[in-house]
Amino acid sequence: MSFVVYIKMKTLKQTYLNNKFFFALFGVGICYVLAFFFPVMMWIANSLLVFVLLLTILDALILFQNKEGINAQRILPEKLSNGDENSVKIDVRNNYNFNINTKIIDEIPFQFQKRDFLIKKNIESGNHSLFEYILEPKERGEYSFGNLNIYVNSPIGLVSRRFAFQKDAKLPSYPSFIHLRKYELMALQNEFLLGGIKKIRKLGHTMEFEQIRDYVQGDDIRSINWKATSKTNRLMVNQFQDEKSQRIMMLIDKGRTMKMPFNGLSLLDYSINATMALSHIILKKGDRAGMMTFAKKTENKVAADNKSGQLKKISEALYNVQTDFFESDFGRLYQDTKYHLNQRSLVLLFTNFETLDALNRQMKYLRGIAKNHLLVVVFFKNSEVHKLLNTNPENMQEIYDEIIAEKFEFEKKLIIQELRKYGIYSIYTLPENLNIEVINKYLEIKARGIL
Repeated sequence: MSFVVYIKMKTLKQTYLNNKFFFALFGVGICYVLAFFFPVMMWIANSLLVFVLLLTILDALILFQNKEGINAQRILPEKLSNGDENSVKIDVRNNYNFNINTKIIDEIPFQFQKRDFLIKKNIESGNHSLFEYILEPKERGEYSFGNLNIYVNSPIGLVSRRFAFQKDAKLPSYPSFIHLRKYELMALQNEFLLGGIKKIRKLGHTMEFEQIRDYVQGDDIRSINWKATSKTNRLMVNQFQDEKSQRIMMLIDKGRTMKMPFNGLSLLDYSINATMALSHIILKKGDRAGMMTFAKKTENKVAADNKSGQLKKISEALYNVQTDFFESDFGRLYQDTKYHLNQRSLVLLFTNFETLDALNRQMKYLRGIAKNHLLVVVFFKNSEVHKLLNTNPENMQEIYDEIIAEKFEFEKKLIIQELRKYGIYSIYTLPENLNIEVINKYLEIKARGIL
């Protein structure tokens, strides 16, 4: 670094010497070496040393002539969105009457493990510059920033002055919320981009009548209201709307199987982000969203509702949920679900079954939940296994790996078949596609009117 030497003087406690200063001293040193052979060089070396020292003092005085030489602030969002790219901005204003060179070192939270943060910029006198960088948190919780350090050089460039701003700023990281608006727009059109456009076809409608309106091209001819047509002498159709205020409950397993990481996020984090995205769509559709987590017992309960502030209530409940290493108690989950959900609901259970035996141990509890509710079990494809299935093996080891991957995949298909046998729906997806898959399933169930 160019500011490693610290001058321990009370008035210059934030002053650092730059590389230019050491290069100048190196030149003086060469002159002193030459003085052994050419005595006349001694006078030149002494003069040069005095000149460098005076110029250094002058440079320091120029930098300290203005107590507030620069103003800077770190512009943070209200909260970080977990697993997403979050923009952080730094605004720096030059109050000196000369141009300055700046080096910006922001002490970002230790969770990001970024130790090489450095921004260099020349800022003209009286102007300000706005810098931006991206943070992508992989954990929920609180993130603490250190100092915003800015090192300023005058045009002379022998000395740097350090300014420090906004020490110990704190910022919470919440379940993913940045893309909620995007999912809302896509849900209104009933379509999602997942390896191409996947469009949910409206298979029918509920019998909740909304209004009679004029026929427009593309309307279902089966909805024509012939009585109204005969009265008005033009084609009229009945318009229906999706049934509203249906209860959708999301159950999130936070046992040890959900600790498995993919692309920096655990399966629990993917499930929490999907719960946030789905809750937003549910509330926009006029239904009631609720959730709870479970492992050895059920926790973080939020009753299904569609009041204003419900999404915030869910976000607060999920803010600091952590995975534990216990075996999840599905028996306790069944009892609590039976007690808390006394009306038929759509229940999405986020968990992970790796084997058919693991499913069979919990099947009686899943069947108990499915008896009173429409149950959708959400579990995950292993992305590493998925990659092995899509490669062409070139040696014996790769052939063995592919065979093992096919065995794992076959086991997952057996799990889907076993669930279907008892009328339980399932979503089997890669973690990165989870948000889109669960929203699609919800819209499909709404479209079919099977809740």
